[in-house]
Amino acid sequence: MRQSSRWAVLVVCVVLLGVAADADADPFAMEVISYDTGTSANPPELEHPTYVNPLMALGEPTRSTADWFTGAPVDVTPFNGPWEDTELVSVGPGGWLSVKFDHPVEDAPENEFGLDLIIFGNAGLMDSAWPNGVAGDPAALFGAETSTVSVSQDGLTWVNVPGADADGWWPTLGYRDSSGPYAADGTIPTDFTQPVDPAADPDGKTFSELVALYDGSGGGTGIDLAGTGLDWIQYVRVSVPTSNVMDVEIDAFADVSPEPTTLVLLGLGAAVALRRRRLR
Repeated sequence: MRQSSRWAVLVVCVVLLGVAADADADPFAMEVISYDTGTSANPPELEHPTYVNPLMALGEPTRSTADWFTGAPVDVTPFNGPWEDTELVSVGPGGWLSVKFDHPVEDAPENEFGLDLIIFGNAGLMDSAWPNGVAGDPAALFGAETSTVSVSQDGLTWVNVPGADADGWWPTLGYRDSSGPYAADGTIPTDFTQPVDPAADPDGKTFSELVALYDGSGGGTGIDLAGTGLDWIQYVRVSVPTSNVMDVEIDAFADVSPEPTTLVLLGLGAAVALRRRRLR
């Protein structure tokens, strides 16, 4: 084997080892730093007024929830979001929730759609053909409330993410093979670390068309860190304006995973560059 070829193999191996090392980090937020309920996160009129456990925002988003009427398990879909107090934490007007990842979340332009972070809430699509699952035209969300997303490297100095809202597009999809918007038969999990294309158009889509539109993603609000001026962050805070009438529900935070093909191509590109340098 030529020396240049050995270098190419070595570089690709190093890149792939880096991918494996990143896989050891948990892609979801793992620690609550601070939480203030705000003024209405625990309204007494709720049947289960206990949506004030911030630990509900840690770990993986909710894939299955309970049926509103029967309590039986059902898949989480864009028409049927998580709602139980064991799945969500509420942040009322004037409140906030701050969490930490166990690793830096990088501003990575090579990520899919250039997105770096995903926040999962419980906003859902209006069903214009209940119970068949058809988004309106234009498609509209229920349960989406205004909030501010801030990020930090040290948990002390915070930068607001321009235009980011924690609980909006796209509503969570738990499984790729659910037979309907209110079914309980999903077996193939979606990927909660891959975002939906922000340019996708949900207007008038049926449930099956929406699943195809998600293209394997589990949904959530995709956030690009490019506008913050930070190369990486490790802390995320969601705060709710005092002017809000309703609270914001949070399910989880995820670090967007780089596309494996992108990583391999980067490794091969580096290998080719090294080989060319060797041949000069």
